Amino acid sequence: MVRQLRPVVTGVLDVPAAYAAHGPELYRFALRHLGDQGAAQDVVQEVFLRAWRSAGSYDPGLSSLRTWLFAIARNLLVDEARRGAARPWQRQLTDGAQLDDPGPPGPALEERVVDAWVVEEALRRIGAEHRAAIVETHLRGRPHAEVAAELGVPVGTLRSRVFYGLKALRLAMQEMGVEP
Repeated sequence: MVRQLRPVVTGVLDVPAAYAAHGPELYRFALRHLGDQGAAQDVVQEVFLRAWRSAGSYDPGLSSLRTWLFAIARNLLVDEARRGAARPWQRQLTDGAQLDDPGPPGPALEERVVDAWVVEEALRRIGAEHRAAIVETHLRGRPHAEVAAELGVPVGTLRSRVFYGLKALRLAMQEMGVEP
């Protein structure tokens, strides 16, 4: 038995019709900017999810549906670019090229292990509050607001701890003989 999907009409937005009309074009737009098929598919999915959630805010008198959807996509692509710039190491973790042929462990792996050890040792040499702030925000990539709430301090205090913690970390690494 074949199930027919009913069109989801939210306010003035018919999501399946909007996807049929604009989905492929949005996908090409995202793919051109991201260069990754999976990420482009995720962006298109998120565009229509956000459009569906905020369909009540769409006003056909202000812009066409296509313009509105592309504005959502553009905002998502900007968010994705910022996320990639803030955490470039995440892209390396999910890059398929490295998984196909990791090659023999060479000096690059050894250097990374030594670097990780040096950073870990330097982190041990700074205060606990500064260490927690740096580990949570920089190494684990958590948002400042979330970490501040968890630690029970204002966001400004957390930012200050990160700033001064990085200064202390830099000093600890200099004392260890590490050059920038």
